[in-house]
Amino acid sequence: MGSLCLRQCCFALFLILAIWANQATPHELTESSSMAERYERWLAKYGKLHRSAREKQRRFQIFKRNVEYIDAFNAKGGKTYRLSVNKFADLTDGEFQATHKGYRRPRSKRLEKTPFKYENVTVVPPSMDWRKKGAVTPVKDQGDCAVAAIEGIIKIATGKLISLSEQELMDCDIKGINNGCHGGMMEDAFKFIINKKGISSGANYTYKAIQGQCKKASPAAKIKRYEVVPPNNEKNLLKAVANQPVSVCLDSRSPEFKYYDGGVFHGDCGTDVDHGVTIVGYGITREGIKYWIVKNSWGDDWGEKGYMRIRRDVAAKEGLCAIATDSSYPIA
Repeated sequence: MGSLCLRQCCFALFLILAIWANQATPHELTESSSMAERYERWLAKYGKLHRSAREKQRRFQIFKRNVEYIDAFNAKGGKTYRLSVNKFADLTDGEFQATHKGYRRPRSKRLEKTPFKYENVTVVPPSMDWRKKGAVTPVKDQGDCAVAAIEGIIKIATGKLISLSEQELMDCDIKGINNGCHGGMMEDAFKFIINKKGISSGANYTYKAIQGQCKKASPAAKIKRYEVVPPNNEKNLLKAVANQPVSVCLDSRSPEFKYYDGGVFHGDCGTDVDHGVTIVGYGITREGIKYWIVKNSWGDDWGEKGYMRIRRDVAAKEGLCAIATDSSYPIA
């Protein structure tokens, strides 16, 4: 009798464990399937293909980690900006750094000192948006190379907005520190255009997104010289941006920068600048938060249609993400 009770108890315990396992497994599968489905939708949206099932699985694991980070950030709240699962979601930080960052200033090379034509400016508008003044061309997905500051000053000086050729810089500005879209410095790009006596239009020297053979092309725009904004002072930077778009470098290593979707960015940043962008304006929100308007070069499906608003007038003298440490502008 006792033996029968023992067998019945064991059988009951087995049933309980079996039921629990059957209930737990679908939950785990649903959770896993949900992420897998998100990945398949993401692949379809961005038209991505993989060479093998093994590569797809590896990319899925990277995607999963990145999406979990993004979801956790947005769920936590308390920020003035949000993140999104964008086209970079299946890249490691190292891969992204290698393909989408172009700024390289050797530590041994100090920032150049030049005249600063806006030094005595005392009054600036409360806000400025050079896009609204027709001085900014559409955002391109150009990886490392940008000529937005030149396009802006040419429009201001001549009244003509010309989309200029990043491809020419990629193909031809390859000596010294600059090496096409493998990285370089803004000032060296300005020097190249000055010495070459101009830069071609994007229509004449079309963008290919990869470095090619340098070819001759008639210039569509010229600049006389450039000036460097005295560093570590956002007030100096404000004076310049009030008068024209300005090329700047910043530290974009934070994952929050890579996945930025909108709002006023104020994430954790360092001071080791690694990425060149263009400030095309500034403003202030209804809540009183001051910001810069940054034109990036990662396509119009990143951020706010290719742009970022980043906190302005912070306590650190170098600005948020060191945005005020290395900036310059061309003079037409």
